[in-house]
Parts: sequence; structure tokens; C-alpha cells
Amino acid sequence: MERVIAVIDLKSFYASCECACRHLDIFTTPLVCCDPYRSASSIVMSATPYLKKKYGIPNVCRRRDLPIVPDMIYAVPRMSYYLQVSAKVVSILLDYVAAEDLHIYSVDESFLNLGPYLDLYHCSPEELVARIQKDIKKKLGLVATAGIGPNVFLAKIALDNEGKKKPPFIAHWDYEDVPNKLWTISPITKIWSIATGTSGHLARIGIRSIYELAHASDALLQKEFGIMGEQLKNLANGRDESDITIKYAPENVSLSLGQTLRRAYYPSEALLLLREMVDDLSNRLRSTGFLCEKVSVWASYGGRETFGKQMALPIATDDTNSLYDAAKAVFSYRAELPIRGLGLAFGKLIHASREQGSLFLAAEERQERQRLDASLNAIRSRYGKNSVLRCSSLLPGSTIKTRHEQIGGHKQ
Repeated sequence: MERVIAVIDLKSFYASCECACRHLDIFTTPLVCCDPYRSASSIVMSATPYLKKKYGIPNVCRRRDLPIVPDMIYAVPRMSYYLQVSAKVVSILLDYVAAEDLHIYSVDESFLNLGPYLDLYHCSPEELVARIQKDIKKKLGLVATAGIGPNVFLAKIALDNEGKKKPPFIAHWDYEDVPNKLWTISPITKIWSIATGTSGHLARIGIRSIYELAHASDALLQKEFGIMGEQLKNLANGRDESDITIKYAPENVSLSLGQTLRRAYYPSEALLLLREMVDDLSNRLRSTGFLCEKVSVWASYGGRETFGKQMALPIATDDTNSLYDAAKAVFSYRAELPIRGLGLAFGKLIHASREQGSLFLAAEERQERQRLDASLNAIRSRYGKNSVLRCSSLLPGSTIKTRHEQIGGHKQ
């Protein structure tokens, strides 16, 4: 069966959600999704197409970078609401395709395998996508843009370079479009999956365009990039064998947590935050039924100064105190560089059924800790994350209660 892939993207998603609930038009309304009560460096999560077109507001900026716009509407982010809307969009997509033919790429973007459904609906790919767009607009008030292609890559490139730009917000690229459309895209970083580092490496070996990459020597690309060289050349020629019906299962599972700090934290305060982060992450660890074999800690000091270190544990564990001892041992700092960001990760996770005993901790004490941790997990699960906290959460430097009231660093 011929492969036909479509990618559906919701235009200016967060801002569109706010406009939809206010019955406003995103193409005539000056609205930004940003908290005006936070600092001037707070992130603008989304801006309406009206602001992007008329005032040149980029996709990512900070509140201090916004121009002065008459009647600007500041919508305080509501992440739980946006996730609810996203779930409703997915529900609409599942009205058209089966779950195995849907790949949710992000909160506002999904890939669909349309090939098996074109005969069923007796329509072309463009007509089927138009139906989906109309359904999303009618039920949720959101504008959906789309790219269609014979594979995931060309569908995504069609979306980003044509489908998003003007009504009817649908672009269909096929292999014959590669020379006239794909090869003419500039700069090379506009291509999905080619980041600044990769483009810099390509430039060092004389490749500065998609056309040059598509016609580059296989031996040169193999020498410089290994197997990735062949993949890069395939993409430059519009070839992509990825299959959205095959669900990816990561070989190495890990859990991580990070936070950007609103002010500089000194070492003693940073340890308080690390303690709170271990509490949160170990709670997640036990909820998923895994044990941790490696602890990693990283910190940023503002600018490009960073620190990162990791440590393998003697035995896999989900014990909060043991994990904090390991994190504290890994943690390091420079006294003259106050910390502006802190991160924690538990890696090399194994299933709890493979737990080993410890020679340094009596079985009775280990069981008592496990019962305590399990009880705390149960209370937080039923009554909320802030139902049981350490007394240190009352200290001025604590961030745990605020973080528990946020999703992705923004208000729920």
C-alpha cells in the first residue's frame, strides 16, 4: 500500500487556545501567552500570528523583548488547560485513523499514516486532511496546518516550509518536488533534524546547502559522520524509511528533573533544592517500579559556565536517603559562581523485581524505609504532592511547593 504521511500542527497553539476560549480571531488579535506578573525575563510561550506578522515577534523570546503594542493581551499560561485541549485534538484524530497509525510528536503536533484510509473515505490526502482541519476548527476553534508526503521527513518539511504560511494551510510534497523545493531551502539549518552543530561540521568539509549534501561523496560523509552520514544524504534526497506504526521503546530508561532559578543560589541553598529534587524524583522512581543504578547532577552558573558529574551506585535502589547521599556526593560547586540552574537524573534503571540486598544496611532497617517511602507515595498520590513535605519547605529558598503547582515551569 502506498505510504501517505500527514503531519498536523496547531498554529500558535497556546495563544490559539487562549483566543478560542475568548472567541477571538488569532489573525487579528494581539495576544501573547506570558505571565506579566513574573520577571521581565520570563518566556513568551506563544504569540498570535497577527503579532508575528505585523510586529515580527519570534517564536521564542522573553517578555522584555516584546515591542509596545496597543491593546496587547497578556494571557497567563494555563498548562493543564492546554493539555486538556491537546487531548481533545488527539481524540479527533483518532476518529479518522487507528491508534497504531497515529504518532503524537508533541503537545501540538502529530503524524498520521493516511495510506490505509484513502479508499475507505473515497478521497485524496488533501481532502482527508481538510476534513480533519475543519473538524478541529468546528469543535475546538483552533487552526490546524498540515504537511503531506510519502514519508515522515517530506511531510514535516512540507509543513514547515509551505503548509504553515498561508490558507488553506496544506502542502503536499512528493519525490519529484525534491529538486525544486527541498534543495532550494536555505540556510541548511531550516531542515528538520539538521542543527547548528551538524551544519557547522558540514560547512567545515565544504557542504553548505541541501543540494551539496544530496550530491556529496558517500565516502566523505561516512568518514566524517559514520552511519549518520548516509542518513543525512538520504534526507537531503527526500528519502526516509522511518515507520510511525512501529512504536519506539528506549533501550536505556532514565528519569530527570531540572529547574531554572529565579535568583542566584549559593551552595547551602542549592543543597536544599537538591534534597527536594531527590524527594520528587525518588517518588517518581518508586511509582514506575524501577530502581536506580546511576545518579547524575548538573548545574549552570549563568552564561556558559556549567558543571556536570555522575556516579554509579554500588547497588540499585529506590531509597530516598541513599539517593540523596549519592546526589550530595556527586554535587560540586564553585563558591565564586552562584548557581542559576540545577538538574538531577536517575539513570540505568532496572525493574524493582531485581533488587539486591545490602551488606551495609540491615534488612529490618531497609524494610522500614521502604514502608515509610511507600506510605508517603500513597498519601501524595491521593491528596496531592504538597500534602506531605519536609519542614525545610518553609525556608525562604525552598521551591518545592511552587514547582508542584506548575507544569513545565508554568502555572497549571
